[in-house]
Amino acid sequence: MTPEGRKLLRIEARNAETPIERKPSWIRTRATMGPEYKELKGLVRTGGLHTVCEEAGCPNIYECWEDREATFLIGGEQCTRRCDFCQIDTGKPSALDRDEPRRVAESVREMGLRYSTITGVARDDLEDGGAWLYAETVRKIHELNPNTGVENLIPDFNGNPDQLAEVFESRPEVLAHNLETVPRIFKRIRPAFRFDRSLEVIRAARDFGLVTKSNLILGMGETTDEVVDAMRDLHSAGCDILTITQYLRPSPLHHPIDRWVKPEEFVELSDQAREIGFAGVMAGPLVRSSYRAGRLYVQALEHRGQEVPDHLAQLTTGGAASQEASSVLERERTRV
Repeated sequence: MTPEGRKLLRIEARNAETPIERKPSWIRTRATMGPEYKELKGLVRTGGLHTVCEEAGCPNIYECWEDREATFLIGGEQCTRRCDFCQIDTGKPSALDRDEPRRVAESVREMGLRYSTITGVARDDLEDGGAWLYAETVRKIHELNPNTGVENLIPDFNGNPDQLAEVFESRPEVLAHNLETVPRIFKRIRPAFRFDRSLEVIRAARDFGLVTKSNLILGMGETTDEVVDAMRDLHSAGCDILTITQYLRPSPLHHPIDRWVKPEEFVELSDQAREIGFAGVMAGPLVRSSYRAGRLYVQALEHRGQEVPDHLAQLTTGGAASQEASSVLERERTRV
């Protein structure tokens, strides 16, 4: 039985046969609590606000909050799909909360964010797949926070062009859809998604004129050559920004870790991604798709030869990216 009391899926029972893996020395972060982080922490506590950063225990919260960036999960706490790497519960979601976009936008305002990322669960139970919710959240954030950048990390909406168009028309600064893994193991890892359909989401967003972004997770059984091929597929589909990260297993019921990718390989993949032509790249063991998202958006605009809008000029400043592979590698060398 799972902690929620349901019967184990066959794949979960098989996963549970492999014990949780011990993390290597480079999978670590330092809790550096600067003034901006401390202020946001106080605002969140006193205002009863909710962010993925805190609730998922993200290791990068200190750094992102210091830059006034945060991530919000919409659509409820249960997903209608199950990916073998994801810690979000699968099940029947609660009824659509039509007031959620307003509350998220007010949280962004109360926290004084420079850049916000919206992500959420798949809502295949809804007639529109949750498209209105994703679009309305972007619209409300822009309405209440005209100087805040918004990144919308979406599911694939089963490739429905009308649902995708509704989301695109809300005009987030960045439209993100995560590919996550390579074709050979895609069905095993993401059975309710399709590799080619995810590429089509990126292609459609780019054709609409949006800055696009995706993510690849390493350590689930892929080879380096397959990762490079997937990067090329993403770039050919029109992906502007790429993040690359290490898979961390949420529980024994999830996919076992195939390997721990060393910082040196992340550096090499980052260099290859830039050679392929991505406008913005962030790679490292503890990089997450929303990590330093505002900085990557600025890089994408500069790569396109576009000016950063005046109302988002604050995104051109920020501290160092401590989880970028080159920084991690330097710390490892110093430690040794």
